[in-house]
Amino acid sequence: MNADTEKPLVNRVASSSLITINLEDFFPKAEVIPFDLKQYLFMELIVKEKDFREAMQQHDWAQYQGKVLLVFCSADAIIPMWAYMLVAASAAPYAADIFQGDAEAYYKTAFAKALDRLDLAEYDQKRIVIKGCSDKPVPAAAYIEITRLLQPYAQSIMYGEPCSTVPIFKRPRKLD
Repeated sequence: MNADTEKPLVNRVASSSLITINLEDFFPKAEVIPFDLKQYLFMELIVKEKDFREAMQQHDWAQYQGKVLLVFCSADAIIPMWAYMLVAASAAPYAADIFQGDAEAYYKTAFAKALDRLDLAEYDQKRIVIKGCSDKPVPAAAYIEITRLLQPYAQSIMYGEPCSTVPIFKRPRKLD
């Protein structure tokens, strides 16, 4: 090809009307810290109210400043609800968030809350790609939730990268 007939390269992906959503952008920013109640149980089995209250008062809650506290018990013990409530009341002045459960359950809930705040109308009749690769552990539940939320609005939903997508949903054409 000579210089007179060469055409400029055009990035068709960049100039398309595709909207890319990267779920990693919704990943919680705060550090997640586990808080196992097991160490505060008598013989790792029983909550003794007086001892538990004293331990909660003496605990250094400031170490959780701005962090997410995951409250759980790794021992096979019955934990009274008031014990979880006491931990929450003690940690609340410091922690960014307090969650009962493990990291996987927390991330599912955090993504659901974040995606619930999306202005879905801005995706009305749009072609959307849900980015596939992620450096953070985005739970499968987040992909399900974004699909569920966008399907009533989107013209189409795809998964992957704009240059290589897997079709997920396409709105049928209206017949006049």
